[in-house]
Amino acid sequence: MPQTLVKPGSPRSAVVTGAGRGIGRAVAAELVSRGYEVVVTDVDAAAAERTAAEIGARLGMALDVTDPTANRAAAERAQELAPLGAWVCNAGVAFDGDLTALSADQVRLMVDVNVLGVMWGVRAATDAFRHQAGLGIKGGEIGVLASLSAHAPVPGLSVYAATKAAVLSLVTSLASELRADRIRVHAVCPDGVATAMVDGFDVQGGAREALAAGVMLTPEKVARELVGMFGTARVYKTLPVWRGVLGRTASLSPASSQHADQLMRRIGAHRLKKAGLR
Repeated sequence: MPQTLVKPGSPRSAVVTGAGRGIGRAVAAELVSRGYEVVVTDVDAAAAERTAAEIGARLGMALDVTDPTANRAAAERAQELAPLGAWVCNAGVAFDGDLTALSADQVRLMVDVNVLGVMWGVRAATDAFRHQAGLGIKGGEIGVLASLSAHAPVPGLSVYAATKAAVLSLVTSLASELRADRIRVHAVCPDGVATAMVDGFDVQGGAREALAAGVMLTPEKVARELVGMFGTARVYKTLPVWRGVLGRTASLSPASSQHADQLMRRIGAHRLKKAGLR
């Protein structure tokens, strides 16, 4: 039984973005099990409402994370249920392919959702937490879905990796900026996760090879690790740890890491072929 994070008699609400499916859905379910009054949000309103009903959340609603005003409205809606206790920026998009192969719209969408969407969500949550502090309800938790790709060169996912590196940098700075407000900020940096987003990558592409060479995690595992940091001073965690160590080592010597990248891709290609996907 998951340990509750909500004190008896002091209900707290939580907002999860991009929670209609995948990791966001798993995070929302984990927060429900930890005692939060959860608001499931997604750009797909029907998916948000369906997920909310299926996992026992209090509400499902549409949210375009690229709209700052919409993020604030979601925070206000959550506060109508109970004081805001947690906000998780999960919504994200990814297109595999070299930078020069992606359309301008694809690049803009990744930056708008993966980077600016997190910023707008954090601003909305922070303003809500600070308003509550004036009423005697101090602190709160902010969770962010980053990626192992934030730590190392990832050819074939260069734009996506850049957005996640930006997000991880943001989180480490925010952890210090918001400390005085007792607002804790956490990020999880997982390796590949078995989601529809990954399934949508070109099975013949280099990005899929790189993911196949690593560890494929479940959304539930990622959700448990992220929510497990709530209430602690831990700022970020890589999953699995050994892949994070390799990634950070590679970032220290990008030129040398190119040789390792080729080896990993050959391993991934072999695994895809063995699995009958090629």
